[in-house]
Amino acid sequence: MAVDLRHGGNREAVADQLGCHPAQLLDASASLVPWSPRLSLSSRALIRDYPDRRYQALRQVIAAVHELDHAHVLPGNGAAELFTWAARDAATVGLNVLPTPGFADYARALRCWQGQSRSHQLPLTWDTAFPQPYPIPPMGEVLWICNPHNPTGQLWSRSSLEPLLQRFGLVICDEAFLPLVPGGDSQSLIPLVRTHPNLIVIRSLTKLYGIAGLRLGYAVAQPERLRCWESWRDPWPVNGLAEEIGQQLMRDRRRYQKWCHRVQMWTAREGIWMQQQLTKLPRITPQPSAANFLLIRSAGSLVSLRERLEQTDRILLRDCRSFQGLGACWLRIGLQSRRRNRRIIQALDNALKS
Repeated sequence: MAVDLRHGGNREAVADQLGCHPAQLLDASASLVPWSPRLSLSSRALIRDYPDRRYQALRQVIAAVHELDHAHVLPGNGAAELFTWAARDAATVGLNVLPTPGFADYARALRCWQGQSRSHQLPLTWDTAFPQPYPIPPMGEVLWICNPHNPTGQLWSRSSLEPLLQRFGLVICDEAFLPLVPGGDSQSLIPLVRTHPNLIVIRSLTKLYGIAGLRLGYAVAQPERLRCWESWRDPWPVNGLAEEIGQQLMRDRRRYQKWCHRVQMWTAREGIWMQQQLTKLPRITPQPSAANFLLIRSAGSLVSLRERLEQTDRILLRDCRSFQGLGACWLRIGLQSRRRNRRIIQALDNALKS
């Protein structure tokens, strides 16, 4: 069975294909921090009792981090669940403008509700100056934005995004990677939610804390919209373990900021180092990135290179054929620790020179 290319992080499936243990694989196909926080989960009630259906405590700690009222926040089963409800709203507003290349889950969510869409082709070359102005989108009623952009790593300026709130009936901004970007929060649209009922911002805790298995994200929007989403979805979409861990991670605003600072320093340090090392390799060109992942391109297909790294070196890179507008000539590398980044560079160097 072929591995699903629509998302990174398919370590179990690839290990099954390769006949090895998942722990033997270095997974740079998913863009997560390479470490996770220490957590305390001693209460049996987390497993025995139903979670609070309103998630009041979790909403309050997340809202406090952003200096909002808790009614502006809705936790979800990862960002993916929240995209589904954003798409339900978007399908009723009109034509959706989706970035190309872009994360396939936006289109997946719209298909759930028969939403109509058109592509907004983003430039495939850009300079290293971040943040950058957002390219002028085509006409439509709903605009989907990813900041920083996945998979390119471009960071958009808030000053270029804010005028789009006057042009579109609904703006959905995916900020899943923004807390990992040095200076990224200064470009966030979250402060605009209070005054713009047509704005939805969606964030993920899985990338920031390396907890993808827990499936935990949150939406920031005006309360009336979020109350509608609550009436649509299944009860208890966030399980008790995820709810408790989310409270632990977000309870102390200073601790949260300290963690973000640590992550951002890692993103800057390893991003610069990886750019420098990749530039020295033949046949590939790394693209500038503000995020914790790097996009590389080649004049020819990189499929055989990716497969060799999987089979010979047990390293997983993100196949970019799932991103509309890219294809076999592109790969994405999620930043790792320096030791693991060296391993990736060495494996690429050996493969590209052979």
